[in-house]
Amino acid sequence: MSATPTPLEPRTRDADRSQLIILDAAREEFARYGLAGARVDRIAERAGINKRLIYYYFESKDGLFLAVLEQTYLDIREAEKQLHLEELPPAQAIRRLTEFTWDYYLAHPEFLTLLNSENLHRGAHLAESARVREMNSPLIDTLAQILERGRAEGLFRGGIDPLQLYVSIAGMAYFYLSNQHTLRAVFGRDLMTPKAQHERLSHMCEVVLGYVLRS
Repeated sequence: MSATPTPLEPRTRDADRSQLIILDAAREEFARYGLAGARVDRIAERAGINKRLIYYYFESKDGLFLAVLEQTYLDIREAEKQLHLEELPPAQAIRRLTEFTWDYYLAHPEFLTLLNSENLHRGAHLAESARVREMNSPLIDTLAQILERGRAEGLFRGGIDPLQLYVSIAGMAYFYLSNQHTLRAVFGRDLMTPKAQHERLSHMCEVVLGYVLRS
């Protein structure tokens, strides 16, 4: 007769659900307090999970933080796939990606705060993750294909690095939103009014398309 599983041994049918509950609670904790300030006790309480089960799945707080980062990247990459950029005309695809990036960052401020926290640790956790590199590479490949289609059709200029272009798109949104409070204090303008947000997105699209389109 097989031994009865201990309460801390996850049943197969519950394992995925338990991990997702933990990741959701941990994402909120890390986004609010950063890696240094986050507490596993609070994560366990928020998730309604025994703290020892968190260590069973993720081994350490750092392991849990990496898992949250991986899930966060997976979420945005999966959302990008739903855009079907490869099916759109090149210029429309570039505009759509720019609009999506801005809208996603607005809707998911935790994405920005988690990246801020990881940057304080010099990307040490993500550097250990082959999974993150694997899930991000297809986006750059898709963008490269869009740029090549645009070049072949005589719409885009040649020699555009897809990685540099994506970093520019993400950077224009990331800097503005991450620094909205200091920008407001320095320039004396509320940059988060609906009008200001619309102006920012229009500016981003004009800058990006102005760069890729042939003059």
